[in-house]
Amino acid sequence: MLSRLNEMIWADWIWFPEGHGWADLTDHDDVVFPKPKDLWASIPIALCFLVIRQIFERTVASPLASLLGVSDKQQVHASPNPVLESFFFSTSKHPTQSSVESLSKQTGCSVRQVQRWFRRRRNQDRPSKLKKFREASWRFTFYLLAFFAGLAALIDKPWFYDTKRMWDGFPKMPLLPSQYWYYMIELGFYLSLLFSVASDVKRKDFKEQIIHHVATISLIGFSWLVNYIRGGTLIMLVHDASDYLMESAKMFNYAGWRKTCNFIFTVFAAVFFITRLVILPFWIIYTTLVYPLTLYPTFFGFYFFNGLMLVLQALHIFWAALILRMVVRFLPSNDIVEDERSDKEETESEDESEEREQREKSKNGHVQNGHTLLNNNHRKMD
Repeated sequence: MLSRLNEMIWADWIWFPEGHGWADLTDHDDVVFPKPKDLWASIPIALCFLVIRQIFERTVASPLASLLGVSDKQQVHASPNPVLESFFFSTSKHPTQSSVESLSKQTGCSVRQVQRWFRRRRNQDRPSKLKKFREASWRFTFYLLAFFAGLAALIDKPWFYDTKRMWDGFPKMPLLPSQYWYYMIELGFYLSLLFSVASDVKRKDFKEQIIHHVATISLIGFSWLVNYIRGGTLIMLVHDASDYLMESAKMFNYAGWRKTCNFIFTVFAAVFFITRLVILPFWIIYTTLVYPLTLYPTFFGFYFFNGLMLVLQALHIFWAALILRMVVRFLPSNDIVEDERSDKEETESEDESEEREQREKSKNGHVQNGHTLLNNNHRKMD
């Protein structure tokens, strides 16, 4: 039964156009073609990336952060409180006003003290600026090297200049060593991002990032299996073209280099719009979705591949809207660009004004919630 199911899954008519099949990808006369078992090499490569990343962040990114002046503000920690801690983890990190009042009665603390505790407790869970800088440095380094390596591998290929040439001889297109390594390294890197997702900085588009990683890994793997490699390398190059600019803008943002950050981000936005909203849909997706209809009858693999491409394109449109909002915000005022996806730290300035207000009231004997307000020498919450 299993062998029958295996035959059905890998039937030629599912993955290839009529008249072609897996037999076309059999090695002969020193001509090598991609094979499913080759993809296993990406797993040890991904594990190597995880190790290299740890070494890079400690030996390169951290000293670079010091050099650029990246530093974290001394964070005020919320004092231990079992009642509030339990509510924070089991119910909500952002309690409603009624919940705050109820917690105030349970703990014997003022409403403002409860609000301040939750604000500080939320800030404790946010990643430090140094952590975000090191992560951006690692991704910047990879994307930069990957882009220029991919460009070197494609610059002399005819399908780099005329995307329709990617179908010449399909599927009997020999595998080049440069294509092999470009694929394995890119796939290994995206797998490493998926492996480290639990420890990486979580942003507001976390779910979209997961969808992007899964779609990218599926796209790379599938294009390898059915020898869509020429198109796959073009897709990877288009993505890498703007990613290293985004990560470098983040690095200067964390360092507080406003003008440098804004300039790089503006360049990134222009490159992103050109590569993801023009070149990818109107050149590459057109060549994978529309042009093949003039060459072959449709088949399942055609729909699967282009379905993944459309998922990626939808994500690009989503991120393009975020980028546009960020550009509109910082250009008129020349303020430093803020990542729309980042969870911003809540300011402590409110705490300072509240404490001054409380000290003044405590001198006058004001009472709130039935308790005399606490002064700096007897702080229950702080």
